[in-house]
Amino acid sequence: MNTRSISSQFRFSQIGLVFLFVLFSKFSVAQIYPVPPNKKNLADTAAYMESIPPAFAEVPYFTFGQGIGIHSPDSLFSFNLRFRIQNRAGFTFEDEGLSEIEARVRRLRLRFDGFVWSPKIFYVVQLSFTRGDMDWENTFFPNVVRDAMIFYRPTEKLQLGFGQTKLPGNRQRVNSSGDLQFVDRSIVNAGLNIDRDFGIQMAYTENLFRDFYAVFRGAITSGEGRNIIATGTGLAYTGRIEILPIGLFERFGDYFEGDLLREQRPKLSAGFTYSYNAQTLRTGGQIGLPLFAPRDMTTLGTDWLLKYNGFAFAAELLYRHSEEPLTTNDIGEMRYIYTGLGQNFQASYIWPSDYEVALRYSQMQPEGVILDFEPTVRQYTIGLTKYLKGHRLKLQTDFTFEQRAFEVSGVPKDNFQWRFQVELGI
Repeated sequence: MNTRSISSQFRFSQIGLVFLFVLFSKFSVAQIYPVPPNKKNLADTAAYMESIPPAFAEVPYFTFGQGIGIHSPDSLFSFNLRFRIQNRAGFTFEDEGLSEIEARVRRLRLRFDGFVWSPKIFYVVQLSFTRGDMDWENTFFPNVVRDAMIFYRPTEKLQLGFGQTKLPGNRQRVNSSGDLQFVDRSIVNAGLNIDRDFGIQMAYTENLFRDFYAVFRGAITSGEGRNIIATGTGLAYTGRIEILPIGLFERFGDYFEGDLLREQRPKLSAGFTYSYNAQTLRTGGQIGLPLFAPRDMTTLGTDWLLKYNGFAFAAELLYRHSEEPLTTNDIGEMRYIYTGLGQNFQASYIWPSDYEVALRYSQMQPEGVILDFEPTVRQYTIGLTKYLKGHRLKLQTDFTFEQRAFEVSGVPKDNFQWRFQVELGI
């Protein structure tokens, strides 16, 4: 069969437009950090494209891997499509018994990524479609667009970006919500993360010597979070350094939870984050309700990750400070910035059968005037996950015992939570 007859089988009558799909790299083009050259995990799109059978050279073609993709025959653009669903049921029990039932689609995401004109110029777009995933309660409108980012990679070590995406904050926040080993992130992340914002970002990776790597990240952004039409005169400035002293993780394993790849050698990563948000208009900087007056806030963080042969340990400390956290309006209503320290520790082991057990301890400790409005919260969680196809298809459940106590009374109020979740995605 000649090339012309093979190509014709992929044409739809006289329409003349063929959508056939490709995954153009083992990894998504939107890598967590740029990879120095001559490393085994460097995605080489050009070499991959040279392996295309000649019969498919005249039309786009398709395959399946991490999503479904399209690649133009002239290699001037690519398009990759992925989706994921998180369906969740949860139950909260207090002294009087069952107090709350959660039953919902927690997340429904659609993601597009690829490159245009050159693999050095690539994009990431992510949309969310559930009410809880749109931040509706805080922004008061359907906040559908999560990521809309254009990247340029001038060298293998340097990556530049312009648009809206996650800031280089704490590791658990930067991790995809589809790559978690518990049903959801910790209360520390929920209360103190710096989330997404619009602006410019940079990431640079350097192999300092032997297996010692350092990743430098920076961002200058609006400081007001996702999809804000206008902002004040203040901006947010964020910097992060990651140290990997004994080599890179396999397949960017430092940015998904659990040691699913069973690292053959111990791998360690330590991250340090600083973020200053000048004259922010929201209670959490990039997230939260509108404040009644602009305020400055500083967020500091450090996180540590160790993985080896199925075992994983992660620790995060986040601290937020504001000189004047309280704001009031003319009728006496108050909104404030949560200031204080959050601590999160979790450890896990995954068996070769892909069952994983994980433990987590989280604490939120307010400080200063916020002690009058917020309790100290401690959570003890045990989680069980069955990975059917890695993080793309898994069954999860976790059990949490929570203690809440205000500084004044000192009397804890306890509750117990049980959650179950199914995640499915491509």
